[in-house]
Amino acid sequence: MSALAPILQAFFTDRLLRERRASALTLAAYRDAWRLLLGFAAKRLTKPPSLLDLDDLEVPLIRAFLDHLEVERGNGVRTRNARLAAIHSLFRYAAVHHPEHAATIARVLAILPKRFDRALVAFLTEIEVEALLAAPERSSWTGRRDHALLLVAVQTGLRISELIGLRHSDVHLGTGAHVACHGKGRKDRITPLTTPTARVLRAWLTEHDSGSAAPVFATRTGTPLSRDAIEHRIALHVTNASTHCPTLASKRVTAHVLRHTAAMRLLEAGVHPTVIALWLGHERVDTTAMYLHAHLGIKEAALAHARMPDGKPRRYRPPDALLAFLQSL
Repeated sequence: MSALAPILQAFFTDRLLRERRASALTLAAYRDAWRLLLGFAAKRLTKPPSLLDLDDLEVPLIRAFLDHLEVERGNGVRTRNARLAAIHSLFRYAAVHHPEHAATIARVLAILPKRFDRALVAFLTEIEVEALLAAPERSSWTGRRDHALLLVAVQTGLRISELIGLRHSDVHLGTGAHVACHGKGRKDRITPLTTPTARVLRAWLTEHDSGSAAPVFATRTGTPLSRDAIEHRIALHVTNASTHCPTLASKRVTAHVLRHTAAMRLLEAGVHPTVIALWLGHERVDTTAMYLHAHLGIKEAALAHARMPDGKPRRYRPPDALLAFLQSL
């Protein structure tokens, strides 16, 4: 057996699970990256994956794999860079345990992530939010569930994984109503609820009383809604809401757009970006700066308070007869 197989196993069991206590999502992302790379390398080199060595994974092969992700699999640049990060992580681990492969490891670690354009964050206006919340048919069980889901997503800014993981015991509707969640980076946080949101959740939990460990947003069989199911329900209600609010038809609304919408509503209310970062569970406060970039109203307000140079148009008058002649040509 080559050096790659045992180092790959040790990387997942010792490095990710035991030392870093990586989340299930992180493990899945790294696993998928390496499954794709090993499959690509095995086909390219006509070797079984278990017989591949670290020196087989040279820079030309890694670059060809990254191109394969973008061209043949249709992945975006962000996904390509995430796969490269998973590859780099293992090679950094291998550098400590297999210095005899230092030259190959150094060359692979020198592969840089691809740069990409950063688009402005998408979010919904108040009119669009109202239209979306009115879209679910609340005479049905699924409509009442979806209305509660959309309202919580827009008001709290929870990630889709946090909405899926929300349990009855995480919802506190007494004095100081709030929801508690275990979010990204293994961070626990609590998010306050407005009175209307608490009222809707109270009615929904009373109807859907399945025990403290039951998911808040579940299917009819009691299992948590999946990511695909939530995105499908959001897309369905956006389509219905666009008949009353045409601007929704031109927007691609996802659960993450609802999270951005919650942040923008806080920003418009004058909440400091530091508080918004804590509200959303951002690792760094500067992450919240992307909302400042996207909010035109804040920039217009700053422009109204700033002294700008006089921009009145004036006609050019040459100061000399010779310059006047040249200007007339």
